[in-house]
Amino acid sequence: MKKKRVFAVFVVAASMFLAACGGLGKMEKYIKDLNAKATPNPLELHGDSVQVTITGQFPAKYFHKKVVAEATPVLKYDGGETAYKMRGFQGEQAAGNYEKVPFKTGKNFSYTDKIGYKPEMANSTLEVRLHGTQGKKTADFPPIQVGEGVITTPLLLKNDDKPMYSMDKFVRTKSFNTEAEINFDYNSSVVKPAQLKREDLVALAKFADSCQRNTRLVIKKIDMIGYASPEGELFLNDNLANERTTAGKKVFMDLMKKNKLTNVTESMVQLMPKGEDWEGFRMMMEKSNIADRDIIIRILQKTTDLQQREQEIKNISKTYVEIQKDIFPALRRCRMVISYDQEGYSDAELKQIASTDPSVLNYEELLKAGSLVEDLNVKANVYKAATAKTDADYRAFNNLGTVYYLQAKMSDAKTNWKKAFDMQKSPETCNNMGIVSRQEGDRKGADKLFSEAGSKEAKYNKGLIAIQNGDYASAVSNMSDYATFNSALAKLLNKDNGGANTDIEKSGDTSGIADYLRAIICARNGDGTGVATNLKSAGSKDNMLITKAKKDLEFRNFKSAVN
Repeated sequence: MKKKRVFAVFVVAASMFLAACGGLGKMEKYIKDLNAKATPNPLELHGDSVQVTITGQFPAKYFHKKVVAEATPVLKYDGGETAYKMRGFQGEQAAGNYEKVPFKTGKNFSYTDKIGYKPEMANSTLEVRLHGTQGKKTADFPPIQVGEGVITTPLLLKNDDKPMYSMDKFVRTKSFNTEAEINFDYNSSVVKPAQLKREDLVALAKFADSCQRNTRLVIKKIDMIGYASPEGELFLNDNLANERTTAGKKVFMDLMKKNKLTNVTESMVQLMPKGEDWEGFRMMMEKSNIADRDIIIRILQKTTDLQQREQEIKNISKTYVEIQKDIFPALRRCRMVISYDQEGYSDAELKQIASTDPSVLNYEELLKAGSLVEDLNVKANVYKAATAKTDADYRAFNNLGTVYYLQAKMSDAKTNWKKAFDMQKSPETCNNMGIVSRQEGDRKGADKLFSEAGSKEAKYNKGLIAIQNGDYASAVSNMSDYATFNSALAKLLNKDNGGANTDIEKSGDTSGIADYLRAIICARNGDGTGVATNLKSAGSKDNMLITKAKKDLEFRNFKSAVN
């Protein structure tokens, strides 16, 4: 009772003082005629700040000609208050540089400013404090309350940045060639017995045998390529090359029969006579130490007519004798070329090995296996094994970091992502280091890295930054490839309730916070039943969400649904 009497005395004294101030007293008496209103109300968090626009009107014959008024919006909350910028007005005859307000006509006013957000501001009141001066007299008008609380829905943002794996270069089927050859005497297609004992021919038979025993080695074709040395008549040499391919085929098939190799049939053998082997001649000349080598190479380059070419070479008589001795014999031959495929592990085999002993796989096989395995612990073991390989590159570290990130081991993720980034700057390493930067609070650095990455994952992650910055239209655009909790949040904040509802349902998110977001969508749609249903579901998963809802101004019109 004592406090109430003191307050009453204060009010009376203040009223007497204002009345004594003439113009100030009248302005205080009709202060409600200003119709000051705050937009939005409740205030809303955008980015890291709380912006407000206050509008109203100084009525005609309200603002005394010699009065100066300073208006300061103040946001009050438990434990403190934060003031917006002061805005000054003055009458027509008052001294100063504030905005003039005509006495007869009055004037509309509009004020916009923002302040940095603090968590305590969620439960607050916004008031405008007016300080008036008329000559030597001053007065503080009673505060005008124009707003209540701050909606902090953007803070529901989840850290669901999209990481990127590096791709493997695993090739399941690799194609190879292995070959042997037999040589012939001048102008002959007869195979001498000594040729059948050549090491490369024996090795070719052993390889064919290994293909028969190893199902991963599959022979695709066998070519018999016959040549003649570039000397003598062209027509005879063409025939000779053809005969040598036939002779080579017989030698090969006899060899297969001798070794009882049934995986090779005659239908797999192709005869490919090439005639005079000028290309082989050129290559051997380039590697030789023959004195006139360069002259002969120039003849090959400038002369396309084969007979003329041969004659010009013969004209270098001493050298031609050397060629006949050291070059031509090796060109009288039949090359036996086996083309085969080596089949790698199947996906099922890779997954099985990855789960038991990943170290036996080579680097690319490990990266492929890691992409196939779903269990994150197994994935981590596979990528650890990959980082231990001598030929490991940035991809193994990047992928290991990604697994750690998905396991909520951010410190380990950062360590491996940074190793990968330092080894190679790529779309995936830029994206993943951008995640680190964003979650550590460096939005500008993160945005730069996401831009350099240029992927759809990086674009989504830029959307998270846009939500944090209060740029909701940009967030919606950047997150268009995904339907997630955060894409729904972005649409809600961008005043697209329908789109928000579509995305949260498409996301398949059944967490408590997702139900809480569903409740906010219902509240903004005026659906009290939906608010109650979704908050009940949210509370059953996380009781703290009910406590939050009781203070959340999103539900200010649905108190019964919250309780």
